[in-house]
Formats: sequence, structure tokens, C-alpha cells
Amino acid sequence: MGNAPQEQAPHTALLAAGWHTDWKPDALPEGAPGTDRIRRVAASGFAALAIPREFGGSGAGLVEVASAQRVLGATDPSVAVALNMHSFTVGLMADYWQRHRDTSWMLLEGIAGSHALVASAFAEPGGSPNFMSSRSSAVETGKGYRVSGVKYPCSLASTATLVCLTARVEATDETILALCPAASPGLTVEGDWPSLGMTGSDTAKLVLRDVDLDDRLVFHRGPADVIDDTVISGMVWFAVLLSATYHGVLSSLLDLAHRQVGASGQYGPRVALLGRATRELLTLGGCCRQLGRDFEDGTLAGRAALAAAIALRATLSDTRDRVVAALTPVIGSRLYTEGHPAARLAVDSLAAHHHPPSLLVCDQVVGDHCTGREISFDPAG
Repeated sequence: MGNAPQEQAPHTALLAAGWHTDWKPDALPEGAPGTDRIRRVAASGFAALAIPREFGGSGAGLVEVASAQRVLGATDPSVAVALNMHSFTVGLMADYWQRHRDTSWMLLEGIAGSHALVASAFAEPGGSPNFMSSRSSAVETGKGYRVSGVKYPCSLASTATLVCLTARVEATDETILALCPAASPGLTVEGDWPSLGMTGSDTAKLVLRDVDLDDRLVFHRGPADVIDDTVISGMVWFAVLLSATYHGVLSSLLDLAHRQVGASGQYGPRVALLGRATRELLTLGGCCRQLGRDFEDGTLAGRAALAAAIALRATLSDTRDRVVAALTPVIGSRLYTEGHPAARLAVDSLAAHHHPPSLLVCDQVVGDHCTGREISFDPAG
């Protein structure tokens, strides 16, 4: 007879309330490289969560995929932030198919059938705050496009089967959104990203040198730098999944602080600080789930949904700093000790500040929407 499941600690149960996923992570080998851990999670059914059931996936909606990202974030931050890019890309594709009912279903079916991982190659060198602007170029050919450019930093760089990328179509004012097989001639992985945290996320530089791209792998083409339904959907999926991922990371840090205080028996003023950190995470989690549900049921759409997503993305960064500030006196010097789990979680969580769109523009975007101005992701604009 197996052991009865252990009862969750009160703070754990409180923070987990409202999140639901049937997906459970497999036990990962101790000390396994990040690439091995990524592949193992992908093969567990995670890679197909957002793909509709009719195409071989699990049919999970935005909030359910976010719940899985939260579980993974609490278990393995590096793998979670890497697979967040896969979840975001596949979720965007599934949403695109739901709206257009086009041939993109074949791409979704292929991803589900092969447990393929999809890297999201949108970021480019220089860290342009205007994430909608791509420097990569696409030249039209008889059968599709020939793409050149550099994508950096890109998670899942060596583990992905497919790469989702954007590129401007030369001699036009349009941009394509397409899948590119990772084994394509001319596509290379060069170096890695010497980051301080999230070191198991398989992040490196992708270089495309005249890579031929079949037109059947292009699932969207539209005016460059224009906010359309695809941009809005992508931003909502990204903000919700990203916030859920770091909610899991920060929940682990809070759990560590609780266990440390419980072991010492020294409560006193630490209780209020634990409560403050919990309050912050409760608010972030509730906002994250609500945005996901409102977008899924259509009560929030268009520019309003975009503004809400940008607001959530900025709130994630603010919450991260307030949670770590509250827990610093509780955890003490362990937060600054090399190799300590608390220090690793603190450094990993710093990555929350460096995802697009840039924090330089988030409040401006929300303000533009609320004052009826044209939304721009360019801080110089």
C-alpha cells in the first residue's frame, strides 16, 4: 500500500488555489544537464498541452497551460523559463488556428505527433525595446522565403526541433511569422548566453544565413509594426505564461523561507514578512489567472487586452522585487551564499526583469491606451 499524500502546508495550499493542471512533472535525474531535463519534460506530454485534442494534443487552454508552467517553475526554474517560450509559441499557434481555421492545423498536428519543441526566435542583438521590429530579412523565392539574420538570446537553442521566427519581407512593409526546422542548412547555434541565472535554459545565439523556408511553414504574414490580433494574442499568452512561471519560482523561495523559520522556531517579526510575501504572490496569481480567463472567454479583447497584458508583465517585475525584499531579512545571508538554493532562486528570479517588452515602455503603453493615444512599443517614439 502506498503512502497517503502529504497534506500541503497552509501557505502552499493558499498559493496553489485556483491553479489546475492534470500534467505532473516526472522526477528529474539529480545533476542532469539542462538539455536533458528539457527533453525529458517535453516528452512527458508537456510539449503538446496547448494543442487541440483533434490534432493529438491535450487541448489545454491558456490558464491550464499557465498552471503547468507554474508547477514547472516551482520545480526547475531554468527548464520552466525555456519551455515557457515553447508554450507561448504553440499557444499562439493554437489560438491563431482557432481564429482562422486555416492549414496551420497541420503544423500543430506535426508538433504533437513528434513531441517537438519549438524555440521562440524573436529577440535580436541589441535588445531593441521595440520587440515588434525585426532586423532579420526574408527574400521571396519561388517556393517560399530565404531568411537571414541573428536571433539572440534564444532559449531551447540546441534542443528545439523547430524555430518560430519573425523576419521582414524585403521590398515590402510586411513581416512573416513562420516555423523553421532547426536542422535547416544555414541555421547554426553559436556560443551560449553567459547569464548569471537560468543557466539550464539552453540559451544561445541562432544565426540564419540564407536559410530556405517553405511557404507552407509560414502561418502569418501581415504589415510590419502593426498591432493586430496576432500581436495581441501573443502578448496575452506570453504575459500570462511568464507570470505563472515566475509565480512558481517565487513560491519556491517563499517555501524555503517558511521551512527555514519553522526549523528555527524563531517567528516573531518574520511572520509579518512571510505574510507580506504571500500577499504579493496571491495578488499576482489572481491577476494572472483572471487575465487568462477574461481573454479565453472573450470578455477582454483588442487593445484593452493588450494593455492588461503589458500591465501584468510590469507588475510581475514589481512583485518579484517586493517578494525578495520581504524575504531577505527572513532568509538572511543564505540569500548571498554561493550554491545555496535561496541564492539560486533569487538570481534566477532576476530574469523576470529582462523579458520583452522592455520595462521602459510598459507604463507608457498602458497610459497610451487609457488616454486614447496610439500605442507604441518604441520608447523613442
